[in-house]
Amino acid sequence: MLFYPDALFLLFVAILLDAVFGDPDILWRRVSHPVAYIGRGITALEGRFNNPDFSDRQRKVGGILTLLLLVLASVAIGIAIHWIASLVPFGEIVVILVAAILIAQKSLYQHVAAVRDGLQSDGLEGGRRAVAMIVGRDPQQLDEAGVSRAAIESCAENFSDGVVAPVFWFALLGLPGLIAYKAVNTADSMIGHKTDTYCDFGWASARFDDLINLPASRLAGLLFTLSAPYVGGSPRAAFKAVRRDAGKHRSPNAGWPEAAMAGALGLALAGPRAYPDYTVNDPYMNRSGRKNATADDITSALKILVTACALQALIVLLLAFWR
Repeated sequence: MLFYPDALFLLFVAILLDAVFGDPDILWRRVSHPVAYIGRGITALEGRFNNPDFSDRQRKVGGILTLLLLVLASVAIGIAIHWIASLVPFGEIVVILVAAILIAQKSLYQHVAAVRDGLQSDGLEGGRRAVAMIVGRDPQQLDEAGVSRAAIESCAENFSDGVVAPVFWFALLGLPGLIAYKAVNTADSMIGHKTDTYCDFGWASARFDDLINLPASRLAGLLFTLSAPYVGGSPRAAFKAVRRDAGKHRSPNAGWPEAAMAGALGLALAGPRAYPDYTVNDPYMNRSGRKNATADDITSALKILVTACALQALIVLLLAFWR
């Protein structure tokens, strides 16, 4: 490892720390989350490089410069944290805490579980309120099955982006890789949209985010496939859904975990979806599955999520011993 010979052990501890404590609200009510600082940096760069008076070419070049500055700054911050931590007693704790903050196992579980709980306690309106916090589609056009599918799809996609990818990039490049990943992923969520404002400026961030999420999305699909038996599902069915449908998704990455989750649960996920200003007519992941998902299916998806997180932690631990 770049900075610590036992970095994978530190990563394993960070995974456990996040699984137990997540992102405590009491902390982030007092200080801003690191991702919020990344967002402020992106906003500042947008103000400089995405002037509406610029030509399309100028905005695309500005977006490329924004991406380069984000990555360079993130790598520098990661190197600085590693360096400082190497100079102070128990500096490894700093590395563990930063890594744990940027991994999102427990927070993902909580947000998805809130949709299930909303459906069970307050019916459709409760589910709609909760799912609106994690997806961009129009919740008022969702019935109970639509709310449930949206929550499960968000669970699958964000497992790849928010859990597997941060772990992967830390394992490969330490904190510089992890922080740079989070910066690019945040940029994609803020400016990587196909709108008049961001089509050119956000192009580089969106394409680079697709690239760096490629390995994690495949690993996420594999972890879900292996976790299928925990809910009575079939790894074979999950693998078949991935092989048949993952490449049909509009995202080059989201289809892998979504198709695996769909096959494991026997559901049809993705498909046509309504957003506030537009609709998409995407193919289904595992099109032969049932579409009438329920709150119980969200519970099953959460069980798969927990199992997949545990498998990932075990793999990191085994790799740490192997090194």
